[in-house]
Amino acid sequence: MDLKLKNINHHYGSVEVIRDLSLDIPRGQIACLIGPSGCGKSTLLRFLGGLERPSSGEILQIGQPPEDCLNPLTYVFQHFALLPWRTVEGNIKLVLEDHGLSRRKMDDIVTNVLERTRLSEFREALPKQLSGGMRQRVAISRALAVRPAVMLMDEPLSALDSQTRELLMDDLIALWTRQPFTSVYVTHNLNEAVRLGHRVVVLSRRPGRIREIVDIDIPLSERHLGDPVLDEKQKQLWELMREEAAAADKELINV
Repeated sequence: MDLKLKNINHHYGSVEVIRDLSLDIPRGQIACLIGPSGCGKSTLLRFLGGLERPSSGEILQIGQPPEDCLNPLTYVFQHFALLPWRTVEGNIKLVLEDHGLSRRKMDDIVTNVLERTRLSEFREALPKQLSGGMRQRVAISRALAVRPAVMLMDEPLSALDSQTRELLMDDLIALWTRQPFTSVYVTHNLNEAVRLGHRVVVLSRRPGRIREIVDIDIPLSERHLGDPVLDEKQKQLWELMREEAAAADKELINV
């Protein structure tokens, strides 16, 4: 399913957050959104997920979701959002319980996503028994369980240490390589953006507008930490953001 944002404008009271933003996100690509704090990245994600409506403009979903799709759009958040009294299996089944599926079908789905995220042996574990990285794997498994057409990811790795973040980036790349999905991925981390994004959308400071779109043509499976081409892309992104980030910081302090 393709996504299209057309002439999006948004205000919170007298504060203009987004101005005349248009963007196409093709099926099967990961689009990373980066930009200074307060530029509207997470707000755009809420628009795409239908949690909020822009002041003006259109959000279009083009094409049909997969045949076995239970939810066309699903979120992965920064803070796991797992129920502490439910096991790994129980947390994943939570998103399946209102779809009229048989117990056997739910078990099959859970088994499949646990295998894909390398969590099979932790099926009966509680969240408190898991590391931060493993909890986020459970959150990703839960999102995959509904076979979404689009995954909306709001800084999903920012609460993790650098080593765990690297491992989970490898996991996401492996998941996408086995079964490509469409994703809009919000991050402050430029390394994440160049490792995971087919295209990186650089937003200006508030009101957020598209300053530039940087395409990264290296296949995801061939991107590695320390790759000189990715390092150059990361420097390019920082040069685009440097002045905007400094100006945004002053604006936030003065609000």
